[in-house]
Amino acid sequence: MHIVVFGAGGTGGYFGGRLAQAGENVTFIARGEHLQAMRENGLQVKSIKGDFTIKPVVATHDTYQVKNVDAILVCVKTWQIPAAAKAIMPMLSSSTMVIPLGNGVENPAQLAEILGREHILGGLCQIASRIAAPGVIQHAGIDPYIAFGELDNRASERSKALLQVFQHAGIKAEIPADINVALWNKFLFISAVSGIGAVTRVPIGTFRAMDGTRQLLMEALKECYSVALAQGVRLPAESINNTLAFIDSLPPGTMASMQRDIMAGHPSELEAQNGAIVRMGRQLNVSTPVHALLYNCLLPQERLARSENH
Repeated sequence: MHIVVFGAGGTGGYFGGRLAQAGENVTFIARGEHLQAMRENGLQVKSIKGDFTIKPVVATHDTYQVKNVDAILVCVKTWQIPAAAKAIMPMLSSSTMVIPLGNGVENPAQLAEILGREHILGGLCQIASRIAAPGVIQHAGIDPYIAFGELDNRASERSKALLQVFQHAGIKAEIPADINVALWNKFLFISAVSGIGAVTRVPIGTFRAMDGTRQLLMEALKECYSVALAQGVRLPAESINNTLAFIDSLPPGTMASMQRDIMAGHPSELEAQNGAIVRMGRQLNVSTPVHALLYNCLLPQERLARSENH
């Protein structure tokens, strides 16, 4: 199976690297110094599950040169999805699957609008990783995991074939019974820790241990859960407690990627995370005061970052 990893950052670099390490045919779409370093020195992955290097690595910025693609893992930030979709178009055949692995719950719909729903699967991942230097991926925490499935939850041969590829590479992967529920379960977690982490500017171990911020964390989880139910997503009743237990299990130094981006003065996924919950809550008449507070406190920094990065 020929798999394209669109975006070779912390997520794409790690999972694509593991697939290539297992002998799969992987092409990375990257750019700039990161692409140059990968071409010169290979893709280096420094991981709590074992370091490895892929060399030579197949990497390019030109999607018109990539042919016969079976699956595309979209590993870019949420605001980059529309541009990524347009760049993906030359690589599509009638049978190509496109699986977004980024944060947020609106990515599949955004891709489907441009590429056609027949190509799109829902997807998500769990990992704490980043680009440590050009050509170098640092996996610092969380047991890597991927879930994906057809948007209508039907069992398909293409999703089963992709599952086998991930499992052959030693990656924990599954096709959940309901991919939309799985996406919202991830969103429940990431929107809360991203927003609170970005506002407090401390690692997860600090804000989860203090009474005031832990209460904000609980309220943020409840708000997202209520929005999901109003959207018709049947999140299990235990989702909030399970998510809190997962948060408590993480290494104390963990920071979400949105938090790291905001603290570094970079554009972030604020609109697709806390902003999306506020927007959907308003549309569905669901009160979201904690997410509104997080969003409005972070929005000035977000706009400053975007104005300085244009």
